[in-house]
Amino acid sequence: MPPTIDFKRLFKLRLVVARHGEMDAARWWNTQGVLGPRGVSVLKRGFPKTHSFAQARIVFEVARSRCHELFDPPGCMTLWSLPAAVEEQFQEQWQRWLDQPEDWMPMFQALENQSGVGLLEALAEFDLITAEQREAVGKLRRAAENRAVPISGTYLPEDDILTLLAAGFSRGEPGNPAIPYARLET
Repeated sequence: MPPTIDFKRLFKLRLVVARHGEMDAARWWNTQGVLGPRGVSVLKRGFPKTHSFAQARIVFEVARSRCHELFDPPGCMTLWSLPAAVEEQFQEQWQRWLDQPEDWMPMFQALENQSGVGLLEALAEFDLITAEQREAVGKLRRAAENRAVPISGTYLPEDDILTLLAAGFSRGEPGNPAIPYARLET
């Protein structure tokens, strides 16, 4: 039986990492507070109900592009590059969430005001990481000229490995991201 993925959880993981990587925080991708108050003020006028999703789409695409540029190993997955079937299912969920943006407002509002918090602390604030996962992330090391964080073993996409792919970004430094990746099980 294939593993199941909690797509709401995946969305939250991506949101927290995306916000943390912006120029007003870890400086990993070239977005300046798009998921913060600045992004709200710029996009709310054009997208009164769904501006938060527009903000997320922008930062997700910039983060995906930056990570792909830095490190894109074949046969692997990263938080921003999952198997096509998983990405398709994620996009289907995204379309459903757009119909009820108010359900996501507390999450987006909490992200807006987040700054100066470490990535693992931010994940913990949103109840997205366990103590065991934090311990596992603490054992991860950078590789490939400090551009990547390998997670040993092979995996199918499922919630635990997706959490490690998100939390593994904590091994990066301000202005110098390290892309967590895991080999895909075939």
